[in-house]
Amino acid sequence: MENKEEVLILAIESSCDETAAAVVKNGREVLSNVIYSQIDLHTLYGGVVPEIASRKHIEKINQVVEKALSDAKVSLEQVSAVAVTCGPGLVGALLVGVSAAKAIAFAAGKPLVGVHHIEGHICANYIENRELEPPFLCLVVSGGHSHLVMVKGYGEYEILGRTRDDAAGEAFDKVARAIGLGYPGGPKVDRISREGNPDAVFFPRAKIGGSDYDFSFSGLKSAVLNYVNGCKMKGEPVNQADVAASFQKAVVDVLTEHSIHAAVEYKVDKLALAGGVASNSHLRDAMREACGRHGIAFYHPSPVFCTDNAAMIGVAGYYEFQKGVRHGWELNAVPNLRLGERMDGR
Repeated sequence: MENKEEVLILAIESSCDETAAAVVKNGREVLSNVIYSQIDLHTLYGGVVPEIASRKHIEKINQVVEKALSDAKVSLEQVSAVAVTCGPGLVGALLVGVSAAKAIAFAAGKPLVGVHHIEGHICANYIENRELEPPFLCLVVSGGHSHLVMVKGYGEYEILGRTRDDAAGEAFDKVARAIGLGYPGGPKVDRISREGNPDAVFFPRAKIGGSDYDFSFSGLKSAVLNYVNGCKMKGEPVNQADVAASFQKAVVDVLTEHSIHAAVEYKVDKLALAGGVASNSHLRDAMREACGRHGIAFYHPSPVFCTDNAAMIGVAGYYEFQKGVRHGWELNAVPNLRLGERMDGR
């Protein structure tokens, strides 16, 4: 999608516990990417507290937007449009970003573009992989989502598979808590797994009847909890590293197997990772090795673009803007917004 004019998107992301703003040029070049993370605050509670997240977004949103414009050396007048995550996510957190974006767009006389959070994660792959263009297959794995998505075009998606219960990232957090690693679980499990034996404990790999591409991690999570409780009842020590490595291997095996199966079945030669769990080193290594065996090109963003950030929203917002998508002042936060569902209800 070529564009001779310079298009600058000011993007805002506040769907969970990161307050973020970015300026993206022509859909691929990130001029600034500012993230205020609340992880330390929520670690005290063992997970994200929505009310605290919303209040902290209100405190930080203006500072983050101002810094994004300053870092990019761009004035608000130079911005082509304002893009913002409007779903899915925590409703209070989303409302802060949406309200800020609407106020900025209205005051500056700029177009407003609502962006789907998962679409943003998918589009994060375009930032460092300039050659990547649709169609390709994308595995989106985060704390709230596990989707296997066929990217047919810019803004055109078909969901081939999704989780029936817990998302992969959610399972990581719950297992980390159960074995005493604390929050956030994903990075801690990834780190300690390097010291463990992935074959020490066999945990189940769920298969969904009638669907080759759907995921289920609830049974796996329960199996880990049962194992830990069993050890405690018998007075046996729980080897954190072994349990973490064995659990992680079960998750990675399922994610990799489903993704490669879909790529082969649909004859797709490009596969990308997206979402917070995409920064997991074991998942990336397993995907890279499996893609190599099947002659599939493999893509993934750097860790900073895997977790929630506004640069990915700016990229997604650019392609929506180029397609002529504009939203009115009635744009609202939609906490359960589905991928492919329009924000205006059409």
